[in-house]
Amino acid sequence: MSENQSRLDLFIDRMVSQRACLDFAIEQTKGMSGPVFELGLGNGRTYHHMIQYIQDRPVFVFERAVASHPDSTPPEGRVILGDVRDTLPASVDRFGATASLIHADLGGHNREKNDAFARFVSPLIEPLLAPGGLMVSSDRMYFNALTELPLPEGAVEGRCFIYRR
Repeated sequence: MSENQSRLDLFIDRMVSQRACLDFAIEQTKGMSGPVFELGLGNGRTYHHMIQYIQDRPVFVFERAVASHPDSTPPEGRVILGDVRDTLPASVDRFGATASLIHADLGGHNREKNDAFARFVSPLIEPLLAPGGLMVSSDRMYFNALTELPLPEGAVEGRCFIYRR
């Protein structure tokens, strides 16, 4: 990742990496039965991508307020509304360590704020991931019991990260 890239190039790298990492994670976890978690819905592009390729596991979305494209809006029973600082710890009681795949694209444009938030939220995410499960994130995360994996072909270093329990 070059510091001299245009914002358009950075965006393209992020999108290409996100797709490559999600496709890798979907393939790697397809034999698992646990739910899939999307942390941050936004416009719903990655949610829509996941539900196209994950037919056998429920996809739950954690979001403050749903404002996605109508084609990318999850059904009411699959949305966990509220701040992830509250909803993730509450979900440990509901789900335990059962998530087969967790995808997070929670950061904004400020790298320092993204890193601080990743440090805060990592220990809230870790207890939800099942053994063998994968975590895909747009930001580097800070886990104790998860291992960072090499990126799949097509992903750009520093634009996406994959972790396995």
